[in-house]
Amino acid sequence: MPTARQILGHFGETAIYKNCNCPKCKRPKTLKRLPNNFKCADLICDFCGYLAQVKTASVTNHEIIPKAVLGAAWGPQKERMDAAIYFPLFLVLVSGRKFGIYYLSADLQEPKIFKSRKPLSQAARRAGWQGFVYDLDGVTDRFVRLR
Repeated sequence: MPTARQILGHFGETAIYKNCNCPKCKRPKTLKRLPNNFKCADLICDFCGYLAQVKTASVTNHEIIPKAVLGAAWGPQKERMDAAIYFPLFLVLVSGRKFGIYYLSADLQEPKIFKSRKPLSQAARRAGWQGFVYDLDGVTDRFVRLR
């Protein structure tokens, strides 16, 4: 049974491939979901191979980009950052029955927007796992609104 957070994430990914063309090749309906737990990317264009990350957040106003959004696992993200590899970010903001889609290209990202979180405690189900947060404060003007 999926959690509320997984359901929200699935909604965001679905919203992207139903409403957005591939940013690279511009073709409609070519963005497809990658398998769950694929590291650092959620969508692929089945025409040109473009990869992108999707983050979905429940907010009070879908027209205002929040100051921070939860990321995923810090280890794989840090490895890619050390290799100067960044994936474009689609941000889906959901408020009630309305949603907005925002896009941040990889070339507009920089290391300072990725903030590691404390590892989970030894008592946690996934003890030692460490995530990160997208710190969007100061970069909201770099996003392009797509919907």
